[in-house]
Amino acid sequence: MGHSLGVPGGELEVSRSLVIPAAELSERFSRSSGPGGQGVNTADSRVELSFDVARSPSIPEHLRARILDRLANRLVDGVLTIAASEFRAQLANREAARERLAALLRQAAAPPPPQRRPTKPSRGARERRLESKKRRSATKQTRRRPDLS
Repeated sequence: MGHSLGVPGGELEVSRSLVIPAAELSERFSRSSGPGGQGVNTADSRVELSFDVARSPSIPEHLRARILDRLANRLVDGVLTIAASEFRAQLANREAARERLAALLRQAAAPPPPQRRPTKPSRGARERRLESKKRRSATKQTRRRPDLS
């Protein structure tokens, strides 16, 4: 199975190597704000999805440090919480929350970009740069008011 779409409550596939079992995700439901007509006071359509990044056995140790570091400002006691209330249907909100959690973890687990090796400009490039500076300088020189001293 490629994606966990359509089955809220199943495991969450973040990447090929990172799959979070349903048991590690906890969902809380509450009432959404905003319009809703007659059903507004009965439907608990807002979803809060929580996942304990710090204590999850499904995250490999080498990834855990990276994820904790990158999501540091979003975690409360090592727990990542995502709220979804943009849809009126609870199922749609559960799906949205799961998608967002997966996307966040995918981003946080991505390997850091390779370090840039500093290079020096080539001799030709330096000469071209100086040449164009001289040309520019000469152009501006000719535009100046003649010196009347």
